[in-house]
Amino acid sequence: MSNVYIRPLTLSDAEELLNLEKRNQAFFENYSITRPSNFFTIEAQKELIEKWQQNTDKDMEYRFGIFRSNDDFLIGTIGLFQVMRGPRQCAILGYSLDQEQNGKGYTTEAAKLVVNYAFDTLHLHRIEAGVMPHNIGSIRVLEKVGFHKEGIAKKNVEINGHWEDHQMLAIINPSH
Repeated sequence: MSNVYIRPLTLSDAEELLNLEKRNQAFFENYSITRPSNFFTIEAQKELIEKWQQNTDKDMEYRFGIFRSNDDFLIGTIGLFQVMRGPRQCAILGYSLDQEQNGKGYTTEAAKLVVNYAFDTLHLHRIEAGVMPHNIGSIRVLEKVGFHKEGIAKKNVEINGHWEDHQMLAIINPSH
């Protein structure tokens, strides 16, 4: 039996999403882009969910909540960003998990589900992910899912006002 399941977030999840973000604000800041000043409001979370739904309709991005199977509790988010069609057929994987839920295998399970969805349903060829080199846990998650290291992207993403290097990893659709 799976410990987690994923599903697209809906407006009815906005309060639970806001609670997840507030609970983990300090933790997520270590790995995330700077949030707008109104980010921690119910209105901003509803707007975000609506934007994600619109981007899914446009085949640009696929966002999911990560829920514990035993109690349907929202413990994180995971998604495919910057979906590219045409000759590339790729996307970028990103995720965040409640700090208290780290180390339990939940992110690995959710990442496997998203990779399967990307390859089997969206028919993508390649999924990429970037992780700050000191985030060993996240690199391990991706390697367990089948990602391979490709190199370091220097000063790749601005986080907390600093341009951070990222270990780049990728997985290729085995049926291609």
